[in-house]
Amino acid sequence: MADARFEDGAERPLDLGVATPEDLAVVAALVQDAVLPITEMRWDRRRRRLAILLNRFRWEDREAAERRGRAYERVRSLLVVEDAVAVASQGIDRSDRDTILSVLDLTWEEGADGGGVLVLTLAGDGAIRVEAECLNLRLRDVTRPYAAPSGRVPRHPD
Repeated sequence: MADARFEDGAERPLDLGVATPEDLAVVAALVQDAVLPITEMRWDRRRRRLAILLNRFRWEDREAAERRGRAYERVRSLLVVEDAVAVASQGIDRSDRDTILSVLDLTWEEGADGGGVLVLTLAGDGAIRVEAECLNLRLRDVTRPYAAPSGRVPRHPD
């Protein structure tokens, strides 16, 4: 079986599972520059699940959009972290319900016995830290793509 490529996603919604740091690198690239209102995160302690509804830039579609001269796209995606034991945030005012967060990266810090910490690095020095028994998450597109409101590819200052 060959590794998946960005082109393999084509026009179908993504539904990707993550169980290794290599898998996480792919999903981290796909959620880079995703934005979400702070109200779109749910921590379910009983089920040990953190669910985040993202507005994800469709990096896998960027070249096709440029080739065809059509708008860049975003899509609503659900990022679900399973087997989570604790969730904490830093640099985020959780009381401000109007806060919009922007994802820069996802990283896994391996701990003992397969457990570890998933870190969602956010723009503006914010972060979400998820202690988990293992690396187990899923990224799933849940809407049809829509034209990116900015009309541009996300960029970062050097």
